[in-house]
Amino acid sequence: MKYTILDRINRPEDLKDLSYKDLDALAFEVRDYMLDVVSKNGGHLASSLGAVETTIALYKVFDPGVDRIIWDVGHQTYTHKILTGRRSAFKTLRQYKGISGFLKPDESKYDAFGAGHTSTSISAAMGFAKARDLKGQKYKVIAVIGDASLANGMAFEAINNLGHQNTDMLIVVIDNEMSISPTVGALSSYLNKIITGKGYNEFQINFKQFVEKLPQPIGTPVASVLKHAGESIKGMFTPGLWFEELGFRYFGPINAGHNIKTLVETFSKLKTIEGPKIVHIITKKGKGYAPAENNPTLFHGVGPFDRETGQSYKSSGGKSYSKVFSESLVRIARTNNKVVAIVAAMIDGTNLLKFKLEYPDRFFDVGIAEEHAVTFAAGLAKSGFKPFVAIYSTFMQRAVDQIIHDVGINKLPVVFILDRAGLVGEDGPTHHGVFDIVYMKMIPGMVVMAPSDSVELQRMMLTAAGYKDGPVAIRFPRGNARESGVLNNFVPVSIGRARVAKKGKHITVICLGPVVGDALKAAGEIERSTKFTVEVIDARFAKPIDRSCIMQSVMKTKNVITVEEGVIEGGFGQSVMRLIQRTGVDGIKTMILGIPDKFIEHGSMSQLRRDCGIDEKGIEKAIKNLLSIAD
Repeated sequence: MKYTILDRINRPEDLKDLSYKDLDALAFEVRDYMLDVVSKNGGHLASSLGAVETTIALYKVFDPGVDRIIWDVGHQTYTHKILTGRRSAFKTLRQYKGISGFLKPDESKYDAFGAGHTSTSISAAMGFAKARDLKGQKYKVIAVIGDASLANGMAFEAINNLGHQNTDMLIVVIDNEMSISPTVGALSSYLNKIITGKGYNEFQINFKQFVEKLPQPIGTPVASVLKHAGESIKGMFTPGLWFEELGFRYFGPINAGHNIKTLVETFSKLKTIEGPKIVHIITKKGKGYAPAENNPTLFHGVGPFDRETGQSYKSSGGKSYSKVFSESLVRIARTNNKVVAIVAAMIDGTNLLKFKLEYPDRFFDVGIAEEHAVTFAAGLAKSGFKPFVAIYSTFMQRAVDQIIHDVGINKLPVVFILDRAGLVGEDGPTHHGVFDIVYMKMIPGMVVMAPSDSVELQRMMLTAAGYKDGPVAIRFPRGNARESGVLNNFVPVSIGRARVAKKGKHITVICLGPVVGDALKAAGEIERSTKFTVEVIDARFAKPIDRSCIMQSVMKTKNVITVEEGVIEGGFGQSVMRLIQRTGVDGIKTMILGIPDKFIEHGSMSQLRRDCGIDEKGIEKAIKNLLSIAD
């Protein structure tokens, strides 16, 4: 499709000479193009639709080639990508070998700082600002952050330090009252008071006019007294005083987040003011596309959909691991009133809406605050409850310290549900959950489980619910659960007990998680085309591992391959190899399959698993190599 204005924009500097009429037309065209691409590729749509005018206004006023604009997360940056020389490449958004859905400095010089997790922008921007000051340079630094991200502890720490240092920097808060699920917490309510409160602005205007009208001989000293009185009084009218007490100049709320002229005028004024500043802009998540406006949670991160209707294209069917987990937790909670569920702004993503509706008093959404979620769970566990903390694997990384100190050392029976473990596809390196096996199994007393299918997940949930000797982690991937049969007997899995999924004589393939299915297919192909037979073990546990089951098989076959959808360095395979090494038995040939020692880029899960050699063909190739079978 041809665009009148957008086709002329090859870099942000091209906006400088555009009229307000042209800028408004550009906003319309950007939305149209964004919808066209995301409806085909999927992506983080609603947030980016809400940030179109703010992005255009920022680039109209500031110079992204010189100034540093630091975006938080990347959920709001599709306009940024389109306007910074990636208009044509935007068609490849989130596709294999295409451009990323998040910020990547090696993709564009305008991506000043790489980001894929929330609440990093203010800290990073302060680093840029301090570096500027140390070098004696003069460029502007702007951090752009959403209202939900502002509630994260890291953002609080940065604001506290920034105000204390009195650093010249602008924080742009884009407030749509939404994170992924509706924003929760005191700060959300606090910002909402600013949005709805008119008293302070009226007070400021009236108070200033009153002082200015006082006779000069009297007015000057009286004005000084009244100014201090006014500072005390205005606290009754605005929550914005909190930012000012921290050393910031607060401006807002600007209830015109989709009015480019107003935004340009605001940013132009703020550009001339020195010191730390916060401007609070009200926007509409999903702006300009009715389905996204009506259901911003669904369109926060969405797969391909019909642009005309907003309906997502149906998946291949089946039940996701997340769904199996949530149904199991609801079933367990019915007979155990000590079970509680904790999420970090991901109610829909973790499939826990049903639990919330059935047990509202035992459900806690703590917002984007993973560290708090874990220590909060520790307090509940210490008080006799059984917390299930459901957080994506990549986001649980932020709470490793709390898992070690507050849960691990205290030997508390907290259950960590690591959703989206392994490769997650199009969201790329910041979202792949490939480190959890390492960071969980390194903790003394931690039990780490990985179900190979839906039945195993249900049994492991029961195991975790009844385990009292310390923390448990259960990891499972994104997507539909592998089916292996009907669960007739809802009984727990014995701690540290593996199972032989298929017997064989010549090589042992030890799998952790759903890769068991690929190993069984690879084994079948080997046995159809050669004289060799393959033994496949479903390890079930990354810790503790079943030494007896594994060594019995290894001593029989003398050829061992381990397979995991996690990093090889420090992973499950290395635990198995250490076990074999400690036996002192010579002549055993080994190979570890997993995620190599690099950050894996984005693409479909099947493409990425193929590249890492952990799909059916990769396992088959590894078996042939170890057994010296010619293709």
